[in-house]
Amino acid sequence: MLRKKRFNILNQSVEELTKILQEGNLIELSYILGNRKEIIKRNLIAGIFRGVGIGIGVTIITALLVMLLQKIVTLNIPIIGEYIADVVEIVEKSR
Repeated sequence: MLRKKRFNILNQSVEELTKILQEGNLIELSYILGNRKEIIKRNLIAGIFRGVGIGIGVTIITALLVMLLQKIVTLNIPIIGEYIADVVEIVEKSR
């Protein structure tokens, strides 16, 4: 009787653990981590997308900053306007 009760408790614990692992996709994750080719493929693709994303993000932010600086120059603020005009001129020459 006591043995059967312990077995039921153990069986229930194993079922709960299996459910938790399935919900967290840890079974699939452990399969991926065990496969070296899969790791290399995933990291290569992730690296490519990160690089492209960084390139696009820097381009957009730089363009927005140049546009903002050009707007500030048109306000003709004495000291700041001259400095920003020089910066914008340098950026436009480097294109």
